[in-house]
Amino acid sequence: MTEAVEERARMLGEYIAEEGATVRQAAAKFGVSKSTVHKDVTGRLKYISPALYGQVREILDINKSERHIRGGMATKKKYESLQR
Repeated sequence: MTEAVEERARMLGEYIAEEGATVRQAAAKFGVSKSTVHKDVTGRLKYISPALYGQVREILDINKSERHIRGGMATKKKYESLQR
């Protein structure tokens, strides 16, 4: 693993941990794909910084458990805006 990849994984992990961000939000912030963010914070970060990985894993698990709610809210908002 190159230093640049390790640094990116660490930066993504810190951003997600500090902001409580989703993978999608982190991808947009850093200009990388969702796949890259996911690979960095779930695969690489585990070996680079186990403590940070634990924090990120907790946030990702929370986000995963809430995503159906966010999806429903987005759909509701979409149809409310169409009816106006």
